[in-house]
Amino acid sequence: MHVSPWRNSHEYLYILFTHFSLKKLKMDFSFIGSLKEYLYITRIYASTRSFSGKKNLISSYGGYFTMTSRISLTVLVDNTTFMDRDFCGETGLSFLLETAGKKILFDTGLSGLFLANAEKMGTGLGDLDVLVLSHGHIDHTGGLAALARYLGYVKAEGRHRRVPVLVAHPRCFWKKEKEGRKNGSAVSETEARRQFAVNLSDKPVWITDDLVFLGEIPRQFAFERMDPGKRLIHHPDGTTESDHLLDDSALAYRSPEGIVIITGCSHAGICNITEYARNVCGEPNVRDIIGGFHLIRPEPERMKKTGEYLQDLHLSALHACHCTSLPAKIALADRCPLQEVGVGMKFAW
Repeated sequence: MHVSPWRNSHEYLYILFTHFSLKKLKMDFSFIGSLKEYLYITRIYASTRSFSGKKNLISSYGGYFTMTSRISLTVLVDNTTFMDRDFCGETGLSFLLETAGKKILFDTGLSGLFLANAEKMGTGLGDLDVLVLSHGHIDHTGGLAALARYLGYVKAEGRHRRVPVLVAHPRCFWKKEKEGRKNGSAVSETEARRQFAVNLSDKPVWITDDLVFLGEIPRQFAFERMDPGKRLIHHPDGTTESDHLLDDSALAYRSPEGIVIITGCSHAGICNITEYARNVCGEPNVRDIIGGFHLIRPEPERMKKTGEYLQDLHLSALHACHCTSLPAKIALADRCPLQEVGVGMKFAW
């Protein structure tokens, strides 16, 4: 299901010797003398096999990559980077999705770093069709101004440029604070409308026939109810209330093998998000979940019940990243096929 284009020869050796049965292959590997030959044998053998009953799947580092995949996701920004990757990370998240002829940017991280990483990957962002914001926190909207400047440069240089449609919850641009510090978007809704074609909705918005922005997430699981604490949100009329992060949303993609859920921080609760995605998509099967789970220091009961819920989904893979702590990942790995996520990795479903 997932493949990273930024592999070195050691990782290909790992694929070759852990996923392929040498007894079945019946070949003498003593003649292999270069990475080119490793790749050749890997490609030829993988193209003739199917693994775990999954038709036309190539076994890959951390999961499966389907040769007829219909959506791809590239990690432009995450808290995590890997050795031998010439990319940078930050406390934020940004994914690039490509499906049905559309390029969709999901969140912009904390700064303009996503643009620098995309350039190193040889990926241009001047032809974005859609920009989706999972919620209004600065570590997901911090790169908005940098993106607007970048698109301006693209236009000034006479290169092909689109004005992307910005999809988000109506509360996304409302001013937010936590413990007296601003932590909402540095760009106002008025400024955003000058740069993008803005579509704010608390209802589901279908971006393609199979990819949907979920809008406002119903909070149905008691164990995921959040205490706003000292979080505040400022209404446009100047009034203030506790911030229950109603603007937190996610994307859901309908693949032939089940739903793929793409989330930013999951302040709404990853189980709430998943249950609503199943309802909106009319599909009970969930194939993969990728993004931040906001399990930083969860209460034991919440961690236990979250793990049980996700285990019952029988996921093909689970890609928890960003605001998911190491103890939470370890707990999830006991119940689910947890896989790694980091800047530069590319996934396909």
